[in-house]
Amino acid sequence: MKTDRNWHGVRLRQLAVGIDPDAPPRLVKIPSAWDDQSAAALCALAPGHGPVGLPAVAQGWIKPLAARARAVGIDGLADRLHTLLLLRRGAPSPGLWHGTPEAVPGFVLNLAAFHDAVTGFDVAGFAVAIDTAAQTLRLLTPGACTVAMADLAGLLAALGLDYAGKPAREVAACLAVMLRGRADAALAGAQRDLLAATPAWPGAPAHCAVPGLAAAAAAAHAMAMTCGTGPASTAILPPGPTDALLGVETGGIAPAFAPVGAAGLTRTARAWLSARGMSVETALAAALAGEPVFPAARADDHAAMHDAVAPILHAMPARPATLPPAAKPIPREELPARRRGYTQKAAIGGHRVFLRTGEYADGRLGEIGIALPRESASARGLAESLATAVSIGLQHGVPLDSYVDASAHQRFAPSGPVEGDPAVDHAASVPDYVFRSLAASYLGRIVPASAEPAPAASAEAPLLPLDLPRGRRTALRLVAG
Repeated sequence: MKTDRNWHGVRLRQLAVGIDPDAPPRLVKIPSAWDDQSAAALCALAPGHGPVGLPAVAQGWIKPLAARARAVGIDGLADRLHTLLLLRRGAPSPGLWHGTPEAVPGFVLNLAAFHDAVTGFDVAGFAVAIDTAAQTLRLLTPGACTVAMADLAGLLAALGLDYAGKPAREVAACLAVMLRGRADAALAGAQRDLLAATPAWPGAPAHCAVPGLAAAAAAAHAMAMTCGTGPASTAILPPGPTDALLGVETGGIAPAFAPVGAAGLTRTARAWLSARGMSVETALAAALAGEPVFPAARADDHAAMHDAVAPILHAMPARPATLPPAAKPIPREELPARRRGYTQKAAIGGHRVFLRTGEYADGRLGEIGIALPRESASARGLAESLATAVSIGLQHGVPLDSYVDASAHQRFAPSGPVEGDPAVDHAASVPDYVFRSLAASYLGRIVPASAEPAPAASAEAPLLPLDLPRGRRTALRLVAG
């Protein structure tokens, strides 16, 4: 098929692409500046299994549409569709590429492609693209269809707008109003029912960071109000092959973009740096210094953006779940500088323990100390750490009951009969003794000892391989390996 003149002079490159591991690679021709992901997308979109080139495949579905458009008095559709595709601004959903009917034909507009670092966002070009997409879909079906916008995060990055800020939501709302207004008007056709009831939907914000966008959106909204009720026609959709062909880097309405891709920094990342006046070298230096370079939006920001756009468009991805607000931390209640308490001296199975307490003015327990003077350094350190952790918890409002329920009856050495503390007669471990003793002193609660006695070391068991019991004749047998 003869290539359309819009593609004359466009340099192409050819590469072998395989989307099915069981099928041989397919030769694909795409513009030289397009990435390999676009080649894989074209391989999935183009019909057949042989070599394929983007200009010829595009001409295959554009030429019949242009003929139908001329028949109903629409001129220039072919040039507009070829230009949209060449600039990676827009393309139809897979059904038109494959030549197979779809229940809901669609057309994807890549928002980021309408922005230029010098001239800014092309408001007029976006309006033409919406009209072109809607006219294309109207030629395909009189029923439901979808004009979708994609890569919102990419456009906001190119504009230098923080996704989490109000200006970003204002831009998104204006884009959505403009998309719906013009799409509804174009799909209604030339014969509009001026008396038909039109459902109310939100208009555009009065102000917008993109020059001319708020006014264009308001005009589109006013235009749509004269069209009556039509089929659902606008959306933000999950990404598909058409998005990949157009180079969309952030699907749906997600806030995050990947700064690094297969070829280094992504287009969106470079656009963000350019909008902020940062060179790649400056960004690298900042990143190495631990400074944030790229925006990092939260789930709440994602939900706020969704709420700004969802009332306008007909279809949207699901609203992201947000976490409930974090409970305010309980402030720490400091103990008085001079405080009451007591020191309890006890022995557990012959091992000495000192339990010290500190109290608030009203007699509540506020801190404890545990000392094991004759144990190893490790045991003493663990006891002191336990006492510190419990004290901090008590001063932040953790009830003593919680510690008693969690730590009483823990079983490990040293354990055994308790001497010196009438509140506890037997302990399965040091924590068991400490919290049962505290329960008796500060809660008036007697926690009985564990019904199962702690295991005691057998007098007959050797402590070392050659530390054998005395008074017994023992025979050793050597076995050759």
